[in-house]
Amino acid sequence: MSQANGHHPAFTLQRSVPIEALNLTVEEYRHDKTGARHYHLATEDDQNVFLVGLRTVPEDSTGVAHILEHTALCGSERYPVRDPFFMMIRRSLNTFMNAFTSSDWTAYPFASCNEKDFYNLLDVYLDATFFSRIDELDFRQEGHRVEFEQWDDPSTPLTFKGVVFNEMKGAMSDPTSVLWQTLSRELFPDTTYHHNSGGDPARIPDLTYEQMVAFYKRFYHPSNAVFMTYGNQPVARLQTEFEERALARFDKIDPDSAVPLQSIFAGPKQVEDVYPLDDEDTAEKTHVNVGWMLGESADLDARLEAQLLEGVLLENSASPLLKALETTDLGAAPSPVLGLEDSQRQMVFVAGLEGSEADRAEAVETLILDTLTEVADKGVDPDMVESVLHQLELEQREVTGDGFPYGLHLIVQALPAAIHDSDPINLLDLEPALERLRAKAADPQFVPNLVRRLLLDNPHRVRLVLKPDTELSARQQAAEKARLAAMQDTLTDEDKQRIVEQAKALADRQAEEGDLSILPTVTREDIPADIEIPQPQQFVHQPSSQRWYNRSTNGLAYLQLAIDLPELSRDELELMPVYTGLLTELGAGDRDYLQMAEAVAAKTGGFASGASVRAGIDDVHRTSGFWLLSGKSLVRHADAMVDLFHQHLDAARFDEIDRIRDLVSQMRFGTEQGVAGRGHVHAMLLASSGMSARAAMRHDTAGVSAVRRIKAMDDGLEQRESQYDLAERLARLHDKLKGGLRHYNVVTEQRHFAEMAQALRPHMHQGQTDKPFALGRHEAQVREAWIGNLAVNYCAKAHAGVPPKHPDAAALAVLGGFMRNGFLHTAIREKGGAYGGGAGYDAESGAFRFFSYRDPRLAETLEDFDRAVDWVVDNAHEDRTVDEAIFGVIASIDKPGSPAGEAKKAFMDTLHGRTPDDLRAMRARVLDVTQDDLKRVAETYLKPETASVGVLAGPSREDDLKALDLRIERI
Repeated sequence: MSQANGHHPAFTLQRSVPIEALNLTVEEYRHDKTGARHYHLATEDDQNVFLVGLRTVPEDSTGVAHILEHTALCGSERYPVRDPFFMMIRRSLNTFMNAFTSSDWTAYPFASCNEKDFYNLLDVYLDATFFSRIDELDFRQEGHRVEFEQWDDPSTPLTFKGVVFNEMKGAMSDPTSVLWQTLSRELFPDTTYHHNSGGDPARIPDLTYEQMVAFYKRFYHPSNAVFMTYGNQPVARLQTEFEERALARFDKIDPDSAVPLQSIFAGPKQVEDVYPLDDEDTAEKTHVNVGWMLGESADLDARLEAQLLEGVLLENSASPLLKALETTDLGAAPSPVLGLEDSQRQMVFVAGLEGSEADRAEAVETLILDTLTEVADKGVDPDMVESVLHQLELEQREVTGDGFPYGLHLIVQALPAAIHDSDPINLLDLEPALERLRAKAADPQFVPNLVRRLLLDNPHRVRLVLKPDTELSARQQAAEKARLAAMQDTLTDEDKQRIVEQAKALADRQAEEGDLSILPTVTREDIPADIEIPQPQQFVHQPSSQRWYNRSTNGLAYLQLAIDLPELSRDELELMPVYTGLLTELGAGDRDYLQMAEAVAAKTGGFASGASVRAGIDDVHRTSGFWLLSGKSLVRHADAMVDLFHQHLDAARFDEIDRIRDLVSQMRFGTEQGVAGRGHVHAMLLASSGMSARAAMRHDTAGVSAVRRIKAMDDGLEQRESQYDLAERLARLHDKLKGGLRHYNVVTEQRHFAEMAQALRPHMHQGQTDKPFALGRHEAQVREAWIGNLAVNYCAKAHAGVPPKHPDAAALAVLGGFMRNGFLHTAIREKGGAYGGGAGYDAESGAFRFFSYRDPRLAETLEDFDRAVDWVVDNAHEDRTVDEAIFGVIASIDKPGSPAGEAKKAFMDTLHGRTPDDLRAMRARVLDVTQDDLKRVAETYLKPETASVGVLAGPSREDDLKALDLRIERI
């Protein structure tokens, strides 16, 4: 761990604060010359994290901060190559690389477990942030531009292009995004939160290159920056890099970037607006939300008070406000925008419903206010307050890291306070503030007074009614076409020639290779010889199999139960997503769902149910399947957690008919809202659904087919008879599942094994599975398009490949990254204007899949997928490019997770017949892949005539989809 007194002389140590609960020390420094701040979270973790954050304050909705975030990464002073950010992704063993644009800050984070790689990335990130070239051609590629549809033919219509332009078209076709942006606009009429920092597609073309350059010069300066690092690298070395690579060249300035406070309204406001819905049926598709502006997020005590209030009102189904929203007939489900937003300078609290009607708005607002008034008048059970405090403690203690590095999680948690010149250490060292909150909450009037002060007596309130508009998309498209037509009418011959020349210049730049040797890189020698795979400390065979993992979980215990799936009918398979989604939301035994929710929140971190079906390691047509139940708690509550866990298992209450009806409605709206954000996943599931029975099942239970099914199920539950029928089917399925062969997984520190064993002992039953789960063989070529409420497209192609243990699996895994790096990124994103695209080998479906994300094109993208194959086969490639693709696969294999998450993965791998030796053998084969292997597997498996196609698009593209000879379905 770095020592506080070992810093660089250009920095002054402000303080050093050990945080025992997180097993780290936070060191705060200030750069003497520029005033830049550096917070270092010193710990023994070798997954080191870096982030530089800048306060960026848009004054309009042109997306300037977002477009700049993209453009800044497209070349810098020391690395004047095209797109060094994406070049470094492939030359690195990073565990995380990205950039974020929030409403009032921009951040550039990365993480790596490899020391050389970490400093390579640090060098590139510092140069990109503070010495970006901000090339106008990059602005046109990443932000927006106008080109002729045939770029070199001025007689063809003009069109808008640009990565961010298309990204935000996709984002703003999501009603949840429209809801939040509209509510924020109305709550903050006078500050930066009034604007869409990501960019309104109608306003993005207003942004000029000169305006973006001025924004960069103002905000991308060390005096406006905060550096945050985590890990075991010496702070002196980190600061030496900061100083020599960037800070020494700057003097202190006043960026004038502080976000002013929004003045408080004199009284509540009511607002109506619309969102696009490409569906003639608008019944019960209105959102009604009530939002309040609260105090400053930098005030830690005020922030924790707001979090406590959110927990008391919305923590679980027994919480008074969530209970009212879940059970009312005024809407279908609680709003997807719900609860506390505390990442901005002034916090926001929101409550509301989706699936409502505009004429119910007053009744919805009355419901919310009456519920709050009842809490203020009658108070709440002290146990409920204690339950919320318990959840805050559990969140503070848990070591996360699955999908998002733990160190970055901590940094992002603290970043808003640092950005707004407050104290981020307080947000990490919560225990003193939690003790103060616990003392105040002992007063029975504390929560009622909070409700009155923050909500009921707060005049800064907006009631928003967001209605569906079936013609809005058409009007938006017509307005865009009219704008372009008017622009085209005024073009002189010189203007037309300039547009053609600009398109040619951008195409030439996109074709440039540049001198990539100037970029730092890791080599094969930097790859660790082996990987650590958790092994159980002990394994018990009887009466139920138990695996016990000794992991550093900081006082938490994790419990999993996997039960062998029995043979299931098609109806039971299709019912599984609904069953697993609602099981832990029901009552159990003598507790109804409200009492169960209270008990679970008071003693645990919650429970989850799911199913895991995977292909055989040597045959994709042979499957294994398990039903899963999992939970976690602080070790001191292990007895209660284990007891509640088994109540869900043994005595779930499928007699709660009204609760089941409400949960299905909530699932329906949740899956519908998620289509736009997961469109590329849905397209790949669709395209690969003919590769095996398991792949078909994934499309049926987790793809757009499942979205349509849950909609139909919800619509069919209007009749009471249908509700009872569903409950009976769920109960029968539960009885069938719970009796199967049991496999327990316990993850905690070894010193807690004995107390966990004691808690589990009464529940140890072997179980038995008579007819094991199996799926029949299924192979078919798919050519389908699904139409939904989408403003952009999601394209996928799939080719039948090989099972995970096949010798060619490694080459196919490397081939995906090789194609993305060398061809698809340029073709799909840079030239095509999609937000993203790529390819990869999906071992579980035995499929090689291409995809695009938020894509303005259809046929051209599908053709680019085929051209990628030709590019691999017909060209000679540098060995370096093969190595770069290998680095990406190795980084994904080696990427660390949380201590508990790694043990859970090892447990499931073992159940599905994957041994540590199998993973190590696959890793070794990846390292041996050659260019000849890539050409061979591309020719062998990726034949265009055998490809399956899956596309998601909006109604306006139906004719284009038919022209592609795709079968049309509707979500």
